[in-house]
Amino acid sequence: MKFLKGGEKMPSAQVIEKKKQIVDDLSEKLKNAQAGVIVNYAGITVENDTALRKELSAAGVNYSVIKNTLVKRACENAGFDGLTGVLEGMTAVATSENDPVAAAKILSKYAEKIETFEIKAGFVDGNVLDKAGVDELAKLPSKEVLIGKVLGSLQSSLYSLAYVLQAYVDKEGESA
Repeated sequence: MKFLKGGEKMPSAQVIEKKKQIVDDLSEKLKNAQAGVIVNYAGITVENDTALRKELSAAGVNYSVIKNTLVKRACENAGFDGLTGVLEGMTAVATSENDPVAAAKILSKYAEKIETFEIKAGFVDGNVLDKAGVDELAKLPSKEVLIGKVLGSLQSSLYSLAYVLQAYVDKEGESA
């Protein structure tokens, strides 16, 4: 068995390899994500944690509790060095490949409900956000709502155009 200074045992090659794999997997998730949020999950009950994980999963958000040192390495590998300063205490990482606001919305809801559960920081489209930035992101409407609004506007414009064209056709029909 190998020992480090101070008599500490040196981790086995197997343990080191497992940690490297965790860092590589998380780095890949961070790189592929449209958005992500880092939270302090202290004080959340098992019941609330189960509900939170279920809601995040249904929204396509990946939620993981990983040691801060491993998250730090993954953030550095993915180019999110600005997130490493918040990696203290009980940290969880939520990432979403498809919806840039889902993780922020769901986690902000729980942060309002549970006093000790707090948003630390996040990122969207490669840009690091502080807590205030994540809070603002959470206030944005979902992608589906935005699409609905655009389609509603288009539909309204098309109805107006059809009405004008019909009025023109009716007027031309009267004069003939």
